[in-house]
Amino acid sequence: MGLATPTAVMVGTGKAARKGILIKDAKALEIAHKIDTIVFDKTGTLTNGKPEVVGTAFKEGEDRDPRLLDIAYAIENLSEHPLSNAIVDYVLAESGEIKDIKVDNFKIIEGKGVEGYIADKKVVLGNKRLMDDENIKLDSNLGSKAEDFINKGNTTIYYAIDSNHVGVFALADTIKEDSKSAISELHNLGIKVVMLTGDNQKTAENIAKQLDIDEVIAEVLPSDKAQKIKDLQSEENVIAMVGDGINDAPALATADIGIAMGTGTDVAIESGDIVLVKGTLDKVIESIQLSKQTLTIIKQNLFWAFGYNVIAIPVAAGILYPILLSPVIASAAMAFSSVSVVLNSLRIKRG
Repeated sequence: MGLATPTAVMVGTGKAARKGILIKDAKALEIAHKIDTIVFDKTGTLTNGKPEVVGTAFKEGEDRDPRLLDIAYAIENLSEHPLSNAIVDYVLAESGEIKDIKVDNFKIIEGKGVEGYIADKKVVLGNKRLMDDENIKLDSNLGSKAEDFINKGNTTIYYAIDSNHVGVFALADTIKEDSKSAISELHNLGIKVVMLTGDNQKTAENIAKQLDIDEVIAEVLPSDKAQKIKDLQSEENVIAMVGDGINDAPALATADIGIAMGTGTDVAIESGDIVLVKGTLDKVIESIQLSKQTLTIIKQNLFWAFGYNVIAIPVAAGILYPILLSPVIASAAMAFSSVSVVLNSLRIKRG
C-alpha cells in the first residue's frame, strides 16, 4: 500500500515532463482535477504579449513637433514593460534617428505607467489612473480620440509634459491562436474562466467577448492581484492561476495551483507549481486530464493493495488452519502485490 500513491505520482510527473509540463509540486498533480475556476492573466498568457502601436493622436498645434516622439522614446526606453517596448519600436520606425535625451529621476509607477524629468519638465506616460493621480486634465479632443481607441479594444497610453496633455498612443495585442479553443475545452470540463488584468475595463471586456470568458476583473494593480485570488477562494472554489509576468507572481503563489508560462519571467516560473514549458494553453487542459488519470490509478492501486492485504494477512496468520501458506508462497504473493501496483501505475504512460 505504501507504493500505491508515490508510484502513480512519479509516473504521472514523468509523463507530464515528456509533454512539456513541469510539475514542481506533486500536490498540484493530485489536486488539479478539483479545479473549478481558472484565472488567466491577459498579456502574454491569453495574448501574445507583444503589443504594437496601432494609432496615435497629438494635441493640435503640437502634432508636428518631432521632439514629442523623441521625448516619449527617451522615457519609455528606460522601462522593460511590453507596452513601453511597443512605443519604443514605434518611435524607431517613425523617426529612424533618435536624439540622445537625458532623463532624470525616472520612475516606474506600478500598474500605471512611467515618469521622468527632461530639462526640468515632468514627463508622464501611462493609463488614465496615472493621469488622475497627477491631476492632469485631459485635452477634450484627445480624450475623445482615446475613447474611440478604447471602444475598438485598444490599450490607451496617455502622454503629458508638465501637466499638459499632449498625446495618446493606442496599442493592440494579438490573441494567441489556441486561446479560444483552450477556453472552449475548459468550459466543456465545467470549469469557470476568469480574466484578471490591469488593463482598462472596456479593453478587457472586448478581449473577453472574443474568447467567451465568463468573468472579467479589470483595472487591477499588480499588488492587488493576490487579493483578488483570495476573494475567489473565499467562495470555496479551487482556483488555478495562469500567468507569465513579474506582476503575476504573488497571485500564482496565492492560488491553490499556480500555472506559469515557460515563456514568461523567471519570477513567475519560480512562483508556479506547474510550468508549461512552451507556454501553450492546451497544456493547461492536459495537466487537468493527467491529474484525473493519475487519481484514478491511485484509487485503483489503493483498492487492490488494501483488498489484497485484507485477504492475505489473515490467511498468513492461520485463519484457515490447518491450511497454511508456506513462507515461499507468502513472500512471492507479497512481491506480486508490489509488482501489480507498479504495473498498474505504468498504465499512465500509455493513457
